[in-house]
Amino acid sequence: MTMTQSHQSQLETCIQNCLDCLRDCENCATACLSSDMVQMMAQCIKLCRDCADTCDICARFMARGSELHAQLCGVCAEACERCAAECEKHDHDHCQRCAQSCRRCAQSCRQMATMMAA
Repeated sequence: MTMTQSHQSQLETCIQNCLDCLRDCENCATACLSSDMVQMMAQCIKLCRDCADTCDICARFMARGSELHAQLCGVCAEACERCAAECEKHDHDHCQRCAQSCRRCAQSCRQMATMMAA
């Protein structure tokens, strides 16, 4: 399959959004682990770690041009949406930053999954 300039640009944007989200999720999980309320933040930490790992594998599959990247983008979008919903419940700056990054990544991954399915 030949990639159009538009698809290549969208792919590069999606990879970057995944990498940004991975970083923000790792930062959020680390900050939550350092919190005095670490038990209260357990779900946030779990979802951030799931999201970071999913973003990592998704970016890698897109970068290598794997035929499975569309399916992974769908899974990644789901992980990002779950993480964003949890992080939005918390007032910490790192949680809010993570939620924004997750929403951006989820939107980008959903577009990529839809485009590849067409």
